[in-house]
Amino acid sequence: MNTNRAFRGLTAEQMREADRRCIEELGIPGAVLMHNAGAAVFAQIEKGPVGIVCGKGNNGGDGYVVACLALLAGHAPTVVLIAKRADITGDAKTFLDAFTRLGGSLQIAETEAEAARAVASLSDCAVVVDALLGTGIKGLVRGAARSAIEVWPSVRTIAVDLPSGLNADSGELCGCAVRADITVTFQFAKTGLLAPAAKPYVGQLVVADIGIPEICADDVAWEELQQRW
Repeated sequence: MNTNRAFRGLTAEQMREADRRCIEELGIPGAVLMHNAGAAVFAQIEKGPVGIVCGKGNNGGDGYVVACLALLAGHAPTVVLIAKRADITGDAKTFLDAFTRLGGSLQIAETEAEAARAVASLSDCAVVVDALLGTGIKGLVRGAARSAIEVWPSVRTIAVDLPSGLNADSGELCGCAVRADITVTFQFAKTGLLAPAAKPYVGQLVVADIGIPEICADDVAWEELQQRW
């Protein structure tokens, strides 16, 4: 696995393996990493109101952490969920439940029309957080997610890990993508974020330390570590 995160980055598969090693083998809880990721995104927010567009995966979970922190800071967050609430599980559900129990505002948009209306309504926000799609996207963006991206408001946008609709490995568009002002990616840059063609969508790239030890992304060092266990 490549370890030169400053210049070459990791592929989506390499990042998933680094996550797995950290959580399953080192025993660092995924919820801790998710909270650290959301906190790194929140650190880029200066004022509200804040819109957060979330999907059903872990990117959405990071977005719910942002929403909780924004709510506690008085930034008037609104979360738009482009999925069924029943689809949210694991650590993401933990933080979504915390947000709503704190009194946060949640709009559920399951259809293309609902997604378009809900995301377009965020045009009055000071900042919109893109926590819709993550590194696992394959093929073209379709359905409600595409409708959300196509009406994305022209306000300051912060992407969680990578702009939704951007291929994490190549930097190519999966049909369409969010244009971010800032992309906060976690622990290691993804190879696609460093591609020249991705720059108009990535904006300023911030690589945030969320607590994944670098050894998790180094195959040789990781094997040597395991031999000492």
